[in-house]
Amino acid sequence: MLYKKLYSKSVALLAITGLILTLSSCGDYQSNVESGNREGTLHWGNGTEPQSLDPHIATGVPEHHIISSLMEGLVYKDGETLEPRPGVAKSWDISADGRVYTFYLRQDARWSNGDLHNAHDYVWSWWRALQPALGNLYAYMYFPIANAKAYYDGEINDFSQVGVKALDDYVLQVTLTEPIPYFLQLLDHYSTYPVHRATVEKFGTADQRGTRWTFEGNIVGNGAFQLKEWKINRRITVERNPHYWNAENVRLNQVVFYPTENVTTEERMFRAGQLHYSGIPSDKIQTYSQSDDPSLRIQPYLGVYFYRLNVDKPQLSDKRVRRALGMTINRDQLVSQITKGGQIPAYAITPPGTMGYYPESDLAFDPEGAKKLLAEAGYPNGEGFPTTEILYNTSEGHRKIAVALQQMWKKHLNIDVILLNQEWKVYLDTVSNHHYEIARAGWIGDYVDPNNFLDMFLCNGGNNRTHWCNPVYDQIILQQVPKAQTHQQRLELFQQAENILLDEMPVIPIYIYTSNNLVHPTVKNFGRNILNQANYREMYLEPQKTEAID
Repeated sequence: MLYKKLYSKSVALLAITGLILTLSSCGDYQSNVESGNREGTLHWGNGTEPQSLDPHIATGVPEHHIISSLMEGLVYKDGETLEPRPGVAKSWDISADGRVYTFYLRQDARWSNGDLHNAHDYVWSWWRALQPALGNLYAYMYFPIANAKAYYDGEINDFSQVGVKALDDYVLQVTLTEPIPYFLQLLDHYSTYPVHRATVEKFGTADQRGTRWTFEGNIVGNGAFQLKEWKINRRITVERNPHYWNAENVRLNQVVFYPTENVTTEERMFRAGQLHYSGIPSDKIQTYSQSDDPSLRIQPYLGVYFYRLNVDKPQLSDKRVRRALGMTINRDQLVSQITKGGQIPAYAITPPGTMGYYPESDLAFDPEGAKKLLAEAGYPNGEGFPTTEILYNTSEGHRKIAVALQQMWKKHLNIDVILLNQEWKVYLDTVSNHHYEIARAGWIGDYVDPNNFLDMFLCNGGNNRTHWCNPVYDQIILQQVPKAQTHQQRLELFQQAENILLDEMPVIPIYIYTSNNLVHPTVKNFGRNILNQANYREMYLEPQKTEAID
């Protein structure tokens, strides 16, 4: 099946290339960018085919791009400052103790089919998101809400005891267990978006995965755009939603998302005028930079590139082995010779400077120390260590990193590693089902707080996926951090948790991301923020003078 998909993608890429060459020979040819600038259609390189458009199932940046155009939360983040702005909620009150949030919803809010949209939609949607059978990897994002974790864990069965209430059709009240500084930021994450109950139930039960409710012609959302077409491995097109509460101020008419896993092909499409936005291969960054190309956009990015280790695998069950692997990665060499985009070597999972948190770490490039640890674990000079597999999702950049680590571990530890790549959706299923040994991973912040990086690794957390579990770590993150009286106390507790994570090393931090993209100069209002989040509701296209509208 994998080979068949890869073959189909190769044919599709050849067809795209042929089309570009054919059209460029015609005198009246207009590129996607030129026609898009005139018609208000943004052409977006999206990296890969999305796994799902169900906000309670999806995980990943490609999915986020599309879902955030189709759906909206109670608030959204400002494109520049990331401050919460009124979304479906026109305003809100916060109690003096910081535990009770009361949201006042817009009475002109509508679903994309014209149905009324009110507070009861949130109560039902959040109930759905906390159904264990649904397999929501972000269920833990709800745990700050009073009794949400107890309900999810089956300790209570009555959802009315969870701290979310519709006081009337347009007033939603949310009660937290403890005050947290980032709660409003959570509400702009797609896992907290509401879903249209009638549509979900038309195609299956509330906790049923993979139904057709998100398919073309079926999905009903509440965002600035609605799904127009979904051509698998070709494009996903969304068009302006006339029922959106702020439709008159949405300036784009359409966004077309192209799933192109090969970033080199995507960059070629950008140069050919087929895309307004694309990724950039690491070996092209210097070329664009030296020519002062205005399309090149490099900026800080709140994210970490790391490797997951399946601690259930016998050779990876000993933390000394895991530490040895982490200590034989030359991160300086990786970022200077392979990624080449200003990335920062990572020796902790949390990016430095996140809300004033600068994690301390004893992790370093230390091959001799690593050899001693491996020998203590029973593998002197790598003897007896079984051949181990690195899994990564299809990408030339990921392949280069995997090859480099393969060589470093052979050189310094004398262990053999083989590589396996899978397309995005297959890779996600493989990792989620723990059918891997070592797997490439990345995490981009959903909100600006160290908690967003450290709560991933809670016992049985949906995004943990390593089978690592430490009750002390959980107790710090779930109980001590929320009760901290000062910001400094929070940071100290985060450091305690990070120390545990680094000592046991179920994940190996490799580098802190930078956002490296190509953005056509005609794209306006694409805010520069450390989450690299595009706000399609506010973006627009401004034709260049040579493209003046007739």
